[in-house]
Amino acid sequence: MQTYKKVVEASYLTAEKAWSYRAILRYFYIQHERMREFLFPEEILTYLKESTDFKDYTEEQLHQDLDQLVKWNNLLARQEMGRAHTIEEFKKKRFRYQCTPYTVEFERMLVEMEKGGDVFGGSLEKKEFERLYQSLVELEKMLQQSFFPAADECSQLWNDIFTYFRSITKNTSDYIAHINSEQAEERMHTEAFLVFKDQFTTYLRDFIVGLQHTAQKTQQLLRTIDKEKLHAFMQQVIVHQQHVPRFEDVTEDEALMEDMEGKWQTLTIWFLGDAYRESELDSLQTRTNEQIRRITRVVQRLGERHHYFRSRKKDYLHLASWFASMDDVNEAHELSAVAFGVFHTRHLYSDHIPSEDIYTDTWEEKPIEHETNPRIRNYREKTKAGAIVNQKKAKEKVREQYLQEKIAEQMTIEKYMDGNRIMIEKLPIIETNVRKMLLSWIGKAMAKQDRTFKTEHGRVVKVHLDSERRVPLRAEDGTMEMPAVIFEFLNEVNRHGA
Repeated sequence: MQTYKKVVEASYLTAEKAWSYRAILRYFYIQHERMREFLFPEEILTYLKESTDFKDYTEEQLHQDLDQLVKWNNLLARQEMGRAHTIEEFKKKRFRYQCTPYTVEFERMLVEMEKGGDVFGGSLEKKEFERLYQSLVELEKMLQQSFFPAADECSQLWNDIFTYFRSITKNTSDYIAHINSEQAEERMHTEAFLVFKDQFTTYLRDFIVGLQHTAQKTQQLLRTIDKEKLHAFMQQVIVHQQHVPRFEDVTEDEALMEDMEGKWQTLTIWFLGDAYRESELDSLQTRTNEQIRRITRVVQRLGERHHYFRSRKKDYLHLASWFASMDDVNEAHELSAVAFGVFHTRHLYSDHIPSEDIYTDTWEEKPIEHETNPRIRNYREKTKAGAIVNQKKAKEKVREQYLQEKIAEQMTIEKYMDGNRIMIEKLPIIETNVRKMLLSWIGKAMAKQDRTFKTEHGRVVKVHLDSERRVPLRAEDGTMEMPAVIFEFLNEVNRHGA
């Protein structure tokens, strides 16, 4: 197990003289980015003197600060062995300094944080998902070949995949945190947000549409990748990494393979989820939709508040003058109907549910009878003792009718089966209830990862969906175009003797 020790390299960030330490190391970082590794104290002092904060800063103080940074392992000191030009240089050891990797990473992180300020950054970029998908397509093509390309090409593709993946995870998590932050919440409740809300909502909706277009293809691709061939591909990446000359101890192949397998598992869980949690992709879609609904609610409340405080005096005066200018009372009635609505309209509501069938149309339902009770405090409905009626025969009749319907439904399904399959494209014109049942089967199958479910008759059905091909489904109530679907009945002997 890794031991977590104190990071002394970070001491300069919170030390009492952090103002001078940070200025020195920021200059080292800037020069490192310009590929200048070694700096002399004279150059550093000249840079610091350009700031008014260091006008009283002396060379002796600089050397003390440099020595302290060397002790904290922020700088590496190397003695300059060149020829001395003065007696003073000959007497005194001259050093040149180089910043360490820890310092570079600390400063790089601080520069990024200073750019972002106190708020989260990030963005919802659908192009990142498309680039990741294209890289995975290239990976699948390589895995399908009889031999892999050069090791450097494999390594480059592997780095591209996880560069895009890290960008996706970082940007999406930061942006979700940004729109959920307290600062964003405060700005949403201001009147200025009304101007921005259309752009914000369009941005989120475009991201959702683009994500849905790419995500399903990415998920399907991840499910079809061969694990053994992927392992061989990882071996090629390791070969390239081991060929890069380094002065540090070479990492063992087993450790590199374990690290790469862990990265791949993280990527697949992010898109597909596992037995313990849903995928982060589904969570991202859900949270983005929640933000759209949240914005809609905020805008509605702002609109109501704005409308509440708005004066309608001028509107009513204009309407009054309009009425006063009319000579015909019938025209006034028409204007009144447009401005205020019909006065004698009554809205009736009943909570009676005539049918449990969600496919029943309104005109197929029977009229609802509603009894209005008197609006008096002491009103009580009259009750009288009644006999308990035996409903056994009625229940048996309903049960028998239900069983007959299920038998007829099963016989209908048998009629359309070809062996142990039902193919949408080969079906004739089918009954309306059969169309509804087949569509409900597709809905049940799509909710399962293996696309398999059990019908009411106890049959296990697997749905094969070809989204690339469109076929017509002809029924008595019309024709609809849909992807080519095949219903396969599993673990069952062919009933037609084929």
